[in-house]
Amino acid sequence: MKKYILALDEGTTSARAILFDKNMNVVSIAQNEFPQIFPKPGWVEQNPLEIYASQYAAMTECVALSGAAPEEIAAVGITNQRETTIVWEKSTGRPVFNAIVWQCRRTAGICEKLEEAGLADKIAEKTGLKIDAYFSGTKIKWILDNVEGAREKAEAGELLFGTVDTWLMWKLSSGRIHLTDHTNASRTMLYNLRTGDWDEELLKILGIPRSMLPGIAPSGHLYGNIDFLGVSLPVCGVAGDQQSALFGQCCFAPGEMKNTYGTGCFLLANTGSDIVRSKSGLITTVAATLDGEAREYALEGSVFVGGAVIKWLRDSMKLIDEAHDSEYFARKIKDTGGVYMVPAFSGLGAPYWDMHAQGTIVGVTGGTGRAHIIRAALESIAYQTEDVIRSVSSDMDKPPVSLKVDGGASANGFLMQFQADISGLDVVRADMKEATAAGAAYLAGLTCGFFKDREEIKALASAAKIFSPEMDNDTRKQKLDGWHRAIKACRAY
Repeated sequence: MKKYILALDEGTTSARAILFDKNMNVVSIAQNEFPQIFPKPGWVEQNPLEIYASQYAAMTECVALSGAAPEEIAAVGITNQRETTIVWEKSTGRPVFNAIVWQCRRTAGICEKLEEAGLADKIAEKTGLKIDAYFSGTKIKWILDNVEGAREKAEAGELLFGTVDTWLMWKLSSGRIHLTDHTNASRTMLYNLRTGDWDEELLKILGIPRSMLPGIAPSGHLYGNIDFLGVSLPVCGVAGDQQSALFGQCCFAPGEMKNTYGTGCFLLANTGSDIVRSKSGLITTVAATLDGEAREYALEGSVFVGGAVIKWLRDSMKLIDEAHDSEYFARKIKDTGGVYMVPAFSGLGAPYWDMHAQGTIVGVTGGTGRAHIIRAALESIAYQTEDVIRSVSSDMDKPPVSLKVDGGASANGFLMQFQADISGLDVVRADMKEATAAGAAYLAGLTCGFFKDREEIKALASAAKIFSPEMDNDTRKQKLDGWHRAIKACRAY
């Protein structure tokens, strides 16, 4: 009897495994953190073997804690940090370089050359993306150009590329699976939205041999079987973390919108079968669908530093001892005293796309204290999200009426209320706190028949709390005007 779905949620700083039952109850969960490597300012790497080892350990621990037998698992779903780039030897599985993480800005120079060559419009038309160091394509080029012998090996068909989903499937299947899904492929700056395949012209522009690239399948699809504790388990769902959360939040209809408050903040709005071209600094991406379904799309705004600013308060500035302390300090004062923080630690994402912006704090006076800085940091998460919401509103025919939220920082009640206030929208926090993993589980479960259809899934999802706006329009406008002055100051520096 197949009783469970196993979701692997490989994030930016940790690998998690969650076992769900038929009613989407969390049976067991395991998590292992792994380090990030910062060789130079703005450069971010990880050890691919540590990513794999952490994920395998989490899988093993999760199933052991549950008391379930591996044979009782119907299928595996995988969701992952997107854009992070791994290149490895086809024959040995040995990475030729560390994983270059999505946050890494080392390829800003390559991006500038692409822009100078007049390729911005062509790349936007083909991929729906801005030219930015965020995406995988320039990271692959950097590895081929900078790792000794890598380009020669790649051109000889001896190297493989994958985002983290592909790397995990390849490792877990002992090299039998070299595939990705459309959502992850669409984040590489190499994928053509209209054809649903790798774009030969872009591969040529960046000098990337097609032989390196994985095949592309729908998010809900039988990818093949992996080896786990002596049992062969089918992988039936794969999606990049943000598209997985969109699916996990049941945003199936055009106009439905969610925001995930993780290391960064990622807001996606479903646009259905329409490829909506943003005029407001958003990117067009692919939404998760199942085998046999037409491709669907979404508008996305990526905020590079969301929950990471709370980690910065704790680890770098020592202003708080635990992440939840931020809410306590924010509530101790009535406002920030005019202080604004723009946490552009990795540049600014949507809607500004400024690779060279750096973190800025403005409005500091002699009366500014610890609590003001902490509150300004929390408010910055909501302000950045509101900038993206405004862009979505201007790009879509119907303005959104609510925002579904998930991710670690969504547990912060102060932040969620401030988000509702500053955006003038109901903020709906899901009862299912593991929306990203749930999306992968839903995709896998629908594909293998564990779940009947989307209606069954929607019946399993419920809202835990709704935060409604309480701020008056004049106060909201005053605060947003101050925020946009802070953005100008940040970019001017």
